[in-house]
Amino acid sequence: MRIGLDARWIFPEITGIGSYTQELIRHLACTDAENEYMLFFQHEEVRERTLAYASLHQVPNFDSRLIPYGPFSPRNQVSMPGVMREERLDVFHSTNFMIPFPAFPAARRGQTACVVTIHDLIPLMFPEHTPRALKTRFHPLYRWVMRQVGRRADLIITVSESSRNDILRHMAIPEEESHRVVAIYEGVADRYEPAPRRPVRDEKIILYVGRMDPYKNVPGLLNAFGRIVKHGTVPARLRIIGPRDERYPQVQELIAAEQLQEHIDWPGYISGEALLSAYQEADLFVLPSLYEGFGLPVLEAMASGTPVVCSNRASLPEVAGNAAILVDPENPDALMEAMLSVLTDLALAESLRIRGLDRAAQFSWKRTAIETVNAYRNIFTAERETSR
Repeated sequence: MRIGLDARWIFPEITGIGSYTQELIRHLACTDAENEYMLFFQHEEVRERTLAYASLHQVPNFDSRLIPYGPFSPRNQVSMPGVMREERLDVFHSTNFMIPFPAFPAARRGQTACVVTIHDLIPLMFPEHTPRALKTRFHPLYRWVMRQVGRRADLIITVSESSRNDILRHMAIPEEESHRVVAIYEGVADRYEPAPRRPVRDEKIILYVGRMDPYKNVPGLLNAFGRIVKHGTVPARLRIIGPRDERYPQVQELIAAEQLQEHIDWPGYISGEALLSAYQEADLFVLPSLYEGFGLPVLEAMASGTPVVCSNRASLPEVAGNAAILVDPENPDALMEAMLSVLTDLALAESLRIRGLDRAAQFSWKRTAIETVNAYRNIFTAERETSR
């Protein structure tokens, strides 16, 4: 097979979808020497960084091409189908929801099979949780786009059974076509591992990694953390890893209103070794989201040897298993009590740490890559049999 993989979803600052795309590329190169791959990038610096990260300069079945427009550009709809024909692709995989529609007719199957990864349906299901996002502000258009993707894609990959059920329910996939939606779990990058020695400090560090969108429920975390500060039993600091977002000023306003500034570190966006160190140094990681398609930071924290408290909503129980304390994210007392129990009970913290390491080890990007190649192969074989 000749497979095109849309790497334009990797941006200069690595987001969740960019990380997924980057790790998938890296591990496809390690596991699949049979098929040919063409990677499409928009920015030269991102291409060079990705090729170096995945060690692709010496991999003969991988090539790359720069495309001077992004996945959301009108030129993507007009010009990308021609690029795909030039490259003689058997399969095209977009690692996010947007695809060049003219290349994939809704009424019949095109020359190239379409695979698309849909990580979650948050703006479709809960527009109130992303009120400032473009997908919410243009909700009817976004809903139309998702329905078109559901009609045109030969295969939809998602990252949890929870998200798979949501896609089947909200994207109008007929029951007899439910086989077109498959769940393939994400993995944990090899660099996430426990520190050789954990520092001893007077203050406990509670860590949050993520964006400020309302569905992430950072105000709920601040509410619970503020109660810990007022409780006074455990000296604690909250470290927030993620960019400030002018669209959602509520987080900064709440920090100021509750006078929590001196108890919070907020370095903004960090990645690589700095992010690993943040996980390793934390005494507790908390993800209180109202919804997650997968929740990769939970596994990254576990792999780094850090106990986890997370929400009991959507995919998070599926991902965390019995290796985290699950709480109702809309109950600040329950969240506070769960956090305090880990910070004060050394035996509980150690039990969560050990269970977390075992749980994270069950999620590997190598397995993600192998299952993705099998998905390509299945859809390519089905397309060939249909065309006979």
